Amino acid sequence: LLADAAALAGPDPELAATMGFSGFGKKARTFDLEALFEQTRRTAVERSRKVLEAREREKEDQAEKEFRCLQSDSPASASSARGAPSTLTPRDAACSESEGSSTEELTGPSVQSQTSTRGQNEDTDDEEEDEEFIGPPLPPGFKDSDDDHDDDDMQDEDNNPVKKIPDSHEITLQHGTKTVSAMALDPSGARLVTGGYDYDVRFWDFAGMDASLQAFRSLQPCECHQIKSLQYSSTGDVILVVSGNSQAKVLDRDGFPVMECIKGDQYIVDMTNTKGHTAMLNSGCWHPKIKEEFLTCSNDGTVRTWDVNNEKKHKGVFKPRSAQGKRVIPTTCTYNRDGRLIAAGCQDGSIQIWDRNMSVHTKFHCRQAHAPGTDTSCLAFSYDGTALASRGGDDTLKIWDIRQFKKPLNSAERLPSFFPMTDCCFSPDDKILVTGTSVKRGGGSGKLFFFDRETFQKLYEIDVTNASVVRCLWHPKLNQIMVGTGNGLAKVYYDPVKSQRGAKLCVVKTKRKERQAETLTQDYIITPHALPMFREPRQRSTRKQLEKDRLDPLKSHKPEPPVAGPGRGGRVGTHGGTLSSYIVKNIALDKTDDSNPREAILRHAKEAEENPYWVAPAYAKTQPKTVFAEVEQEDDETDKPEWKKRKI
Repeated sequence: LLADAAALAGPDPELAATMGFSGFGKKARTFDLEALFEQTRRTAVERSRKVLEAREREKEDQAEKEFRCLQSDSPASASSARGAPSTLTPRDAACSESEGSSTEELTGPSVQSQTSTRGQNEDTDDEEEDEEFIGPPLPPGFKDSDDDHDDDDMQDEDNNPVKKIPDSHEITLQHGTKTVSAMALDPSGARLVTGGYDYDVRFWDFAGMDASLQAFRSLQPCECHQIKSLQYSSTGDVILVVSGNSQAKVLDRDGFPVMECIKGDQYIVDMTNTKGHTAMLNSGCWHPKIKEEFLTCSNDGTVRTWDVNNEKKHKGVFKPRSAQGKRVIPTTCTYNRDGRLIAAGCQDGSIQIWDRNMSVHTKFHCRQAHAPGTDTSCLAFSYDGTALASRGGDDTLKIWDIRQFKKPLNSAERLPSFFPMTDCCFSPDDKILVTGTSVKRGGGSGKLFFFDRETFQKLYEIDVTNASVVRCLWHPKLNQIMVGTGNGLAKVYYDPVKSQRGAKLCVVKTKRKERQAETLTQDYIITPHALPMFREPRQRSTRKQLEKDRLDPLKSHKPEPPVAGPGRGGRVGTHGGTLSSYIVKNIALDKTDDSNPREAILRHAKEAEENPYWVAPAYAKTQPKTVFAEVEQEDDETDKPEWKKRKI
């Protein structure tokens, strides 16, 4: 076949091109393998030479740095040789470890050492001359003013943790009029969700909001039950909703239900044998590592773990017990940072901690953590996992070391709390502890207190509003503080320099201008299969349609307002514009006609006889003389029997 194709392509190239064999007549390309190998070898040799040169240059630079350090420390070494023992100074250690540091920062050598070093290395390294200091040498220990200023700022922030609190700016989100009892931010900090005593859950999107600060969605997932707790999962795709009923719910990011926990049998005494909670829920949270697992606690005296994929039964049950072995009610529960421990604060004042895989006996417990009979409203583990903060209903805030759990490390008192969900949280750097205080109506303003974790001294306080501070949240990525108050406000504190995204995205957007004319336009109904005579013209643009309607005198005509008071402009005034006034006005009108109807008809008899129009012309030929029906006399019914007489 190839020979035939070549034969076709040879004598007649046009025929070969037509049949598709034109490419077979070309000569094949040849390769010289020896030339290719030689070129590859030369390239490899060249690259190896460059690598060796670079290594030699690095060794020379390192030797020069060590020589400079020795020259700069020669006075110190001389003094140590006189009497003091030979020890490695901090500067020697810094020079020995400065392999990757920049050579542009001057370490403070003397004038003679700089000139001698420059004289020795002038001939060897031409590239180092560009990096040498030009001009007279600087005094030893000199630093640039900008670097010194930056270092001072960093040192001040480390020494003064108050400067790390982002409270220079704030925005206020209006959730409603009742207490904001739940608040949660997703892990990325893009969305905020708030819940309150008004049964509403509102969704706020920082990237989608403008300066009007309006929520993009509001719903009541648990009907007429107060929202106790809200939390995003570790991946941020679902939200746990804990309300006043016995069934927790899981919603997706847009508020649509994903699952609802089953309700247990309230007639079974042993709560382990029930499939779910049988009393009101108090709190709940997600597992920090396993995205499908969450935790709830209830007034039935149990702490239960659940799996999102199995809503028919709980995953595990933990039953807090008092010192006498009786059932106690857990008021708050949480996981530690790695999810291995489960902690619960109970109504008898105790804090009990279990291993997640062992639900029978507690791993740590403190019986007298808070006053008995008070509701421990919050438990929060530190980011390093060693400390536990507890906010008690006895107006105290305590911090514990779970390794020595018998006695608190520190405690703060006189912090009023009137709500069973008053929060406490750690700062992102784990050095500050934050909580809010409650006030009675007209009793001042609720405050947000900041305590040092080590000394428990009050570092700072913020006057939030003239109501209680219930929820507080310090997001580690945004570096912004969210506060929920007792008068339906959700406040966000941030700093334009220290904070990231969040509230900074929405405050810079201008409010959208509302156009009232858009509400007056009629909805366009699309009927693709309608007949041509019934088909409406397609609307091209809302703006153009509004301009066209404005020019139409019928569509743009303003209706006349009702006349109030005396009439004007040819319109009769009314006594009122309501239905009742109209009825009262027309009741007095007497429209009854007492005239004789026979006389009213005979009044037109003469005119009808002279100018007949309706009946007479029709009978002019057939009946020229009018004939009337004879009136029959009524029969006398007196002679008839009773059963034949007409009954009136």
